[in-house]
Amino acid sequence: MLRALEGVAGTPAAPASLYVHVPFCFHKCHYCDFYSFVDKANQQDAFVAALRKELALLGPLSRGRAFGGLRTVFIGGGTPSLLRVDLWERLLEALHTHFDMPADEFTVECNPETVTPELMRTLKGGGVTRVSIGAQSFDPANLKALERWHDPANVARAVRMAADAGIQRRSIDMIFAVPGQRVEDWDMDLSRAIEIADAAPGLEHLSCYNLTYEPNTAMTRRLEKGEFAPVPEDDEAAMFRLTRSRLADHGFEAYEVSNFARGGAARCRHNLAYWRQEPWLAAGPSASAHAAGWRWKNAGSLGEWMRHVEANGGLAPVTDIEPPEPRRALSERLMTGLRLIEGVDAASALSDAEALGVARGLRDAADRVARKGLLMEAGGRWTLTEVGVLVGDSIAAELMAGLRA
Repeated sequence: MLRALEGVAGTPAAPASLYVHVPFCFHKCHYCDFYSFVDKANQQDAFVAALRKELALLGPLSRGRAFGGLRTVFIGGGTPSLLRVDLWERLLEALHTHFDMPADEFTVECNPETVTPELMRTLKGGGVTRVSIGAQSFDPANLKALERWHDPANVARAVRMAADAGIQRRSIDMIFAVPGQRVEDWDMDLSRAIEIADAAPGLEHLSCYNLTYEPNTAMTRRLEKGEFAPVPEDDEAAMFRLTRSRLADHGFEAYEVSNFARGGAARCRHNLAYWRQEPWLAAGPSASAHAAGWRWKNAGSLGEWMRHVEANGGLAPVTDIEPPEPRRALSERLMTGLRLIEGVDAASALSDAEALGVARGLRDAADRVARKGLLMEAGGRWTLTEVGVLVGDSIAAELMAGLRA
């Protein structure tokens, strides 16, 4: 994959986004399927040393300064804010040394319990423009059900610390359809998030995800054992509709199925790069990348990743390698593009389908869904209707099935 990238390195076709994965957590939440584990402070130094070597290798493969350099950086996890401040300084220094920075948008995920004024000042000094704070809920009962161990009051405190440090934009992540949660409980969570946003200019983005039971997580195993019942589907749908209506009433536009922003400038540009299927590089254990038509994932083991990076001049061990494949690429564009309020460029999708000999199947599938009132075509784009948003995944699956017709 890296050889394929060498041909576009430093050009407009080179990746303009970078994801960095920090796997450390102070507790492994039982619903989480991201690669993470309880922090072992003695591994942080070795992790950052290896990460710096991987970043040195990847830097020349990104978009060059003559073409704008990196546009977005996103450091996620895990809990990136668990890293010591001195290690953050080393990581930020490596980014500025090996990539054409600063990025237009530089996001770091934070846990409310690990945000400190010193950390926020360090991030600001390193070019961070945005923090995403994992609130999940303001109800202690819901946090306990999710095995999130933070004081809800610390969410607003973390937002204020980021603002005081001069970090331009802040976002809050929340989860609904938590076992035992009622629609009125979720309404109270939304009210609290709106209250914090109204009191803190710069908090102009909210992510509101419905809880999903991912395979091989502790929460899914408990569900399968019958230890608790999921929220009824009708209540979950009511929570989803409530989210869109409440947030719209307070100026938050649903620019993606689960993401809301006050104005276009507040949208998460990094995530938009994912949903638009633009190329990105990735560093750290289990981090996934997409560039030059290839997709791959770094090995999901800290030890294996560190040993390989140290022994191979920064080259990470990779798994799940997918070479360029036009049908898969079009399927992915349909799947992620329909999640966006901007939708999918219908003419472009049909043109690519024509090259594959399946334009008729895609056109027929789109027409069938449109007749059901779930999809509309306007301005040359396919977008979900208000009803269609509730079943967006099934609509995308029907369109992708048309590619096999």
